[in-house]
Amino acid sequence: MSGKRISREKETIAKMIALYEKQCPQASQEEGHYQALNAYADKRLDKCVFGEDKPACKQCPVHCYQPARREEMKQVMRWAGPRMLWRHPILTIRHLIDDRRPVPELPEKYRPKKEVLAKGGNRELPPGETD
Repeated sequence: MSGKRISREKETIAKMIALYEKQCPQASQEEGHYQALNAYADKRLDKCVFGEDKPACKQCPVHCYQPARREEMKQVMRWAGPRMLWRHPILTIRHLIDDRRPVPELPEKYRPKKEVLAKGGNRELPPGETD
């Protein structure tokens, strides 16, 4: 179950995608394309490493979207973002406020492992490997 912040992000993305699909002239005519994009965005939000402390996706150090989907989502947001202010002003303002929040530190379990090799240090070897 997702918290308030993630739920609000899901709602904002769903509204942006719906607006883009309905009114943008270059929107894909493929049946179910935007429903699949919305489902993908929801899944990525559910698995966000920052959880409720997540920064805006454009500021996030961890890009969890596939490159093609990320570019498509950027296109949707660029088109729908300015139009959202008139149709969904509260969601838009909350999103803009969230956009200004500082990026939290990456959780410990997602930080890259540092190898200490300088000054005679040791490094952990994966199971089955020997020096």
